Amino acid sequence: MTTAEKSGQFRLGDRTVYRMGYGAMQLSGPHVMGPPADRDGAVALLRRAVELGVDHIDTSDYYGPHVTNEIIREALHPYPDEPTIVTKVGARRTEKGGWPEALGADELRQAVHDNLDHLGVDALDVVNLRMPGFAEPVQRSLAEPMETLAALQQEGLVRHIGVSNVTLQMYAEAKSIAPVVCVQNHYNLVNRSDDAMVDALAREGIAYVPFWPLGGFSPLQSAALESVARTLETTPMQVALAWLLARSPNILLIPGTRSVQHLEQNLEAGMRSLGPVEMAELDRIGGDGTLDPDL
Repeated sequence: MTTAEKSGQFRLGDRTVYRMGYGAMQLSGPHVMGPPADRDGAVALLRRAVELGVDHIDTSDYYGPHVTNEIIREALHPYPDEPTIVTKVGARRTEKGGWPEALGADELRQAVHDNLDHLGVDALDVVNLRMPGFAEPVQRSLAEPMETLAALQQEGLVRHIGVSNVTLQMYAEAKSIAPVVCVQNHYNLVNRSDDAMVDALAREGIAYVPFWPLGGFSPLQSAALESVARTLETTPMQVALAWLLARSPNILLIPGTRSVQHLEQNLEAGMRSLGPVEMAELDRIGGDGTLDPDL
């Protein structure tokens, strides 16, 4: 049994994947722009992830831009049946590193074709429609961009559609237009504002994928994490990931890193069992979900 297998499985589109995946955003350069300092190391990290059982990778062609997808292609193409590659559309990059929205029909079509070209595939496994807003969703209609992705799905270029940075109301609108296989939102041990959505999606059998799963811990909260980590003889970050896995069976994790050592530590979180005492202590941690880019 590989490390990722020990985290259990959940359905993502037409595949069942291990709940511990990998987020590839950090494979590009500083501020998610340009190439990494160690491209060979990035290639080696991806190959090691697959060796350890990772069978879903989260990416986007606007990471770099293009850089991360090109590294994934170099490392893993020609792809076997695994991994499932999940990408995002809905934004673009400026020369100064901005992330303006790109939700027009032509922009979304171009983004899908860019992902296809740079990943070297004929169809994208899952495409998340990333809606605007930093960390938290901004309530608005997503009908037009969803209709564009639904058309691309009918054309065979997109197998499955997900949504990202959305409210429950926006999710309901999205699935009224086309089937939705996953929601990717800001959620972690500190930022619990999506508790109701996690539970609602679990009842529907829909995957919930937290971004920033390790972000936002204050010194006080870190002390609580460290206390549980000492009891379990592990690291606070492994505890934070283990809590997410224990929180609900539909949660899939995509922690990112540039380090093979940290990759292996993250995947080991799937082997950590949190008992009632540890869960109760961790559930007392709360906050506003302020992001810490160093985590």
